[in-house]
Amino acid sequence: MKKSMFLAALLMSLMLVLAACGEGNAEDPTEAEGSESSDESAESGESGSEEGSGELSGTINGDGSSTVFPIMEIINEEFNAEYGMAAEIGVSGTGAGFERFTAGETDFQNASRDIKEEEASALEEAGIEYTEFLVGTDGLTVAVSQENDFVDSLTFDELYSIYSGEAETWSDVREGFPDEEITAYGPDQSHGTHDFFKEEVMNDEDVQAELIADTNQVVTSVTSDPSSIGFFGYSFYLNNKDTLKAVPIQGPDSEEAIEPTDETVQSYEYPLSRPLFVYGKNESLENNEAFRTFMEFTLENAATAAEEVGYVALPEEDYQEQIDQLP
Repeated sequence: MKKSMFLAALLMSLMLVLAACGEGNAEDPTEAEGSESSDESAESGESGSEEGSGELSGTINGDGSSTVFPIMEIINEEFNAEYGMAAEIGVSGTGAGFERFTAGETDFQNASRDIKEEEASALEEAGIEYTEFLVGTDGLTVAVSQENDFVDSLTFDELYSIYSGEAETWSDVREGFPDEEITAYGPDQSHGTHDFFKEEVMNDEDVQAELIADTNQVVTSVTSDPSSIGFFGYSFYLNNKDTLKAVPIQGPDSEEAIEPTDETVQSYEYPLSRPLFVYGKNESLENNEAFRTFMEFTLENAATAAEEVGYVALPEEDYQEQIDQLP
């Protein structure tokens, strides 16, 4: 009897131990499953964060016109805020910028004039295909100091006489002007502004003036000398209206002198109006996702940026035409 009770108690103890072990084992798969679920959630969360950030990777390089640079600077800041990366943009001038573009060092080239025939030939020889994009309009502005009270307009012929060196004093330019020596200033040959003036006003003859690499120094030189004259982009004038006076210009096909304004520049009524360009390398547009996104972003925001820095935006439909050109 005692033996039977002992065996029964032992059997009961074994059953309790087995049951306890079974419950412990039942919890392990549940814990493991929960761990896997947590890991998957974490991975999903990380992936969702990357997709939602809109960030891009890679590099974008540009160079060229100091006239176009203010537009691109604003666009670049906004692009960086949205995509977490920015383009490296130099300001070596239109001519020097095309040299780097031809050497394959940049993805895009800012230009304040049309590409020259020899530059297009050099790019073709280098095997670099490109697309030309319009981003705004500028009116190359001829200006004198606010203290100058006698220059109220100039013709192309009078500008030629000043910048060819034929006119040494203001009285040589026009009867009634004072017998004061002229000091003429302008951007140097690295700038598209220089090239445009040389082609439009000087008939491709050399510009005889104090030529300066930094356009801001051209402005400073004119504002500090009442007998001086200079030329630069429209935005440089707008940013210094308190010390500069824009000179209305009479073109060879005009009957009157026209002052540079947003309206006359956009309509090209102002005779020194000119388009502003960005040239994009097709290979980069096709193979560099970051650069293609940057160029599309540029064209979508160029109107606002151009107006913000003092240039004139293109008509809205023109920007859509530029976007449609993207390879």
